[in-house]
Amino acid sequence: MHIRTSFPYETTHEDLRIPLPDGTQLYARVWRPLTQEPVPALLEYLPYRLTDWTAPRDFQRHPWYAGHGYASVRVDVRGHGNSGGLPTDEYSATELADGVEVVNWLAAQPWCDGKVGMFGISWGGFNSLQIAALAPEPLKAVVTVCSTDDRYDNDVHYMGGSVLAVDMHAWAATMLAFVSRPPDPQYAGLAWRDMWLKRLEHIDPFIHTWLDHQTRDAYWRHGSVCEDYGAIDAAVLAVGGWHDPYRDTVLRLVEHLPPDRVRGLVGPWSHQYPDRGLPPGPAIGFLQETLRWWDQHLKGVDTGVMREPLLRSWISDSHRPATVYDTLPGRWVGEPAWPSPHVTTVSYGLQGAPVLVRSPQHTGVDAGRFFPFGNDADLPPDQREEDARSACFEFAVGEETWVLGRPRVRLRVTCEVPRGQVIARLCDVAPDGSSTLVTRGVLNLSARHGRDRAVPWEPGASGEVVFELNGIGHVFPPGHRIRLAVSSAYWPWIWPQPESEAGFTLDPAGSFLELPVRTHDVDSDTGIGFGEPEQSEPLGVNYPATLDEPRPERLVVRDVAKGEWRLEVDPRYGGTRFYPDGLEFTEDALETYTIQESDPLSARARSVWSIRLHRPELGWDTTVRTRSEITCEATAFLTSNEVICSEGGEVVFHRTWEKRIPRSAG
Repeated sequence: MHIRTSFPYETTHEDLRIPLPDGTQLYARVWRPLTQEPVPALLEYLPYRLTDWTAPRDFQRHPWYAGHGYASVRVDVRGHGNSGGLPTDEYSATELADGVEVVNWLAAQPWCDGKVGMFGISWGGFNSLQIAALAPEPLKAVVTVCSTDDRYDNDVHYMGGSVLAVDMHAWAATMLAFVSRPPDPQYAGLAWRDMWLKRLEHIDPFIHTWLDHQTRDAYWRHGSVCEDYGAIDAAVLAVGGWHDPYRDTVLRLVEHLPPDRVRGLVGPWSHQYPDRGLPPGPAIGFLQETLRWWDQHLKGVDTGVMREPLLRSWISDSHRPATVYDTLPGRWVGEPAWPSPHVTTVSYGLQGAPVLVRSPQHTGVDAGRFFPFGNDADLPPDQREEDARSACFEFAVGEETWVLGRPRVRLRVTCEVPRGQVIARLCDVAPDGSSTLVTRGVLNLSARHGRDRAVPWEPGASGEVVFELNGIGHVFPPGHRIRLAVSSAYWPWIWPQPESEAGFTLDPAGSFLELPVRTHDVDSDTGIGFGEPEQSEPLGVNYPATLDEPRPERLVVRDVAKGEWRLEVDPRYGGTRFYPDGLEFTEDALETYTIQESDPLSARARSVWSIRLHRPELGWDTTVRTRSEITCEATAFLTSNEVICSEGGEVVFHRTWEKRIPRSAG
């Protein structure tokens, strides 16, 4: 990592408030170059609190952009951080309308030349695309990282029509804790307490809404730009990582947006900006790459970025299973179009007699983290135990086989119950028997005719089910085996269906694995490369050492007598840190997923959070504690949430929510 201290422009920064038509003011931090000439503005628009939670990351990139001649602006969404107003659901119409107003306000400032770009990762990448689809006139370019075009089937809520237990629950619990945090009196002033209490009275846990919509209805279509790619006028640089759950969005965007307005980039990365150097690498000079995009589309400079291949992607060499990789071996390749003329579908027919697939309910404990962040226990370990709980079909690799894109399975199944799910994993099996997870996919059997409806399976009927696995770039070397592992359970990623312990029968006759096999070493692969990662000077946050033994990131506990499995997860978002402005921020979370190996109705997810915000010099000391749980019956999900907020040790807010939500599809 190169820390840049000298730039073409000297810079300044200030905090200000952006007015909205209804009188609400959004808190913003603006870094600007010291120049008499107006410059384009770049906007990152998030609910994650610019004065503390994202401040270290913000200081890595916003000053860097300002030093290269852009006004780089970080804004807190309404009802979050030190912004006014009340919080809304994620990507609500209000949030997006506010974002359009912010774009127009920035374009009208005397220091802006009228052109605006938006960028962000995850939430900020989502709303960058969604606001681009609303087409505010000043918005000319977008860099969207680890984001989605489909809020139903490529987000944290559902996968293949099945409820995502691991992140539907975990992210709802996280956002409940996040939205309960108070404004900071150092920035919000004396009004902070009234703002906080009004927000707390307005809270409703996100999980209520998300579980109320179990098929792809109008709620999920809102904000899903795949509904109308043609609405996006801005130039889009779509960026993802093969270890991020949103990478398929990059493939869809380069397929559906006009080639003169889109480029795609997929690396080996996790859910992180590609310059941060977090595993797996290699990291790239991402800020320099985005500067080429901004200069091309906001300043009219021919940087050559539009002469790059439509899609640049990393293809990893075969590697042994591990939960973390500093750097993965492989190479960059370039595609002139997507679908690529260099990729051909190769079909592998499954062999053998019909097999009953009836997986233990704890199948999936070695799935790894849904959102890898670069931590030591994020990625899936050796899959041999998971494979033993699945029906496996293998294909010998005679010559080096490059896979790029989304594999697909066509499976002939017979199911004796109306509900269930099919999980398919693609593994790379080495000669020593070690099994590395390459990619996976899921289908809720009731979603086989479309994600917008729930059609129960006719008990005893046979039929073909077809679904894609997540996209990947991977090399299978000669002497290895390609393994397709099929299971009927995948906890805690997928919430089990009632009666799903019955499983299903898979008939290999008429069942296929279809791999997108890429040609080796084509002309467009030459010359693809990136500079060294580069950032501006860090903020100077202090992460104090602790004498306590850190608890495991992921711990699997088996109660043999009960037949119960428990997965404990420490998400490790940030821990304790001290900021240069005097803020002491302490954060702790623990997620627990429990299931009995033979009972799908025993599934339970629980998250507890504790957050302390403390300013000793102001005598300000606040804490937020939350508890979120989901259990189930055959016909309903049971949710329980609790928030306790204190100031100076005195409880100022305490509320619990208990709700029973019918299981219409999940």
